[in-house]
Amino acid sequence: PELPRCPTARALLESAPFREALEALRRQPLVDHRRLMALKRQALEELAQCAFAGDSPSLMELHCFAREHPVAADYARFRAAGERQRAPWPAWPAPQRDGVLKEGDYDETASRYHLYVQWLAHQQIGDLSQKAREKGVRLYFDLPLGVHPDGYDVWRERDAFVRGVSAGAPPDTFFVKGQDWGLPPPHPERLREQGYRYYIACLRHQLQYAGILRIDHVMGFHRLFYVPHGLPATQGVYVRYRAQEFYAILALESRRHNAIILGEDLGTVPPQVRPAMARHRLLRSYVAQYSVSSRAGQVLGPGSADMVASLNTHDMPTFAAFWEGLDILDREDLGLLDEDSAYEEFKARQGLKDALVGFLRQGGWMGGEGVAVPQTVLSGLLACLGHSPASTVLVNLEDLWLETQPQNVPGTREERPNWRRRAAHPLEAFSRMPEVAAALREVDRYRREGKP
Repeated sequence: PELPRCPTARALLESAPFREALEALRRQPLVDHRRLMALKRQALEELAQCAFAGDSPSLMELHCFAREHPVAADYARFRAAGERQRAPWPAWPAPQRDGVLKEGDYDETASRYHLYVQWLAHQQIGDLSQKAREKGVRLYFDLPLGVHPDGYDVWRERDAFVRGVSAGAPPDTFFVKGQDWGLPPPHPERLREQGYRYYIACLRHQLQYAGILRIDHVMGFHRLFYVPHGLPATQGVYVRYRAQEFYAILALESRRHNAIILGEDLGTVPPQVRPAMARHRLLRSYVAQYSVSSRAGQVLGPGSADMVASLNTHDMPTFAAFWEGLDILDREDLGLLDEDSAYEEFKARQGLKDALVGFLRQGGWMGGEGVAVPQTVLSGLLACLGHSPASTVLVNLEDLWLETQPQNVPGTREERPNWRRRAAHPLEAFSRMPEVAAALREVDRYRREGKP
């Protein structure tokens, strides 16, 4: 909103060096988040200075935001102090490291910048949420399992976290070496002693915008796998939590905000988790790629009204990669499978594919008796999910143009460019692609009519 009355920002955006740098970033095969944010910041800093100018119409509103959201102002000072120190907070001198910041510990201009961009984000997400609600649409948000150990939350709320360990997962069929997610787990006792204040604040922050909230790794309400720093994920241990207290708070907050709650119950799920989810009316996750079986009569479970159905998740291979077995090759390349194991995986995958094609044809979801190609199988699967009793069906847009590269490969950091791959088509292009529009229209029709 400051741009029309901020000539310095307009001049920057129109300058040849800025435009050339932006075009160079757009031409790169992967998103360079650091360089892109550095470029954005040049413009946002100019806008922040205009907003904080004495005659700015936005200044009163911005100050009001800071008073109503003191955590945002505290966060802005934290970020500015980190830039002054040029180091993560565990390396700061005391008392800054211990949560005490005073004038002189940070640059005021930097603090104003960070407060300004938080205000912009709050405005934009709030406006989007309001417009969505007016149209009867719910924004779908994700409550992550944890936060970065060097971030604001752990600095300000360190008693709410267990230090010296990371949350993760033990070895399983897909990740034979286990997983270390690098996130400090919430402290089961300190959280309780503070009346779950931090947990409640996290829920309310999301639910002010979200109509549907997905709880990442909902099994963490019951237990979390701790991996001590310096040890592999094969040497972790489970620590129990008071699940009923987490569910009770979640039930209260979701009721107050009129929100639907989805639990991500994929992976190693203790037997008590799903009955607890059912008692508290959390929706479950139904993922077709996890659910397909080659056993007669059990090829693809029907799902139920308490589920959110999808073909895959952001942590799984795309449909085309699954169909071609590219995820098996990737696991072999990462050293998670040897050559013989990969061969057995391909044999099992072919059995799943044959069973799935037969199931879809028998159910009338996929026509023809010839060789099944990925596009027809995808259409049949989406039709089947659309017709299912699941309360909601999620469609991964990239599946609709048969993308083969995943956005995230769990358990990898430097090995794979997670969260950096560009979509093959921009919004303006894929929203006009006939195959994308046709697939979404079909899913919408099945959802509305409830019949093939």
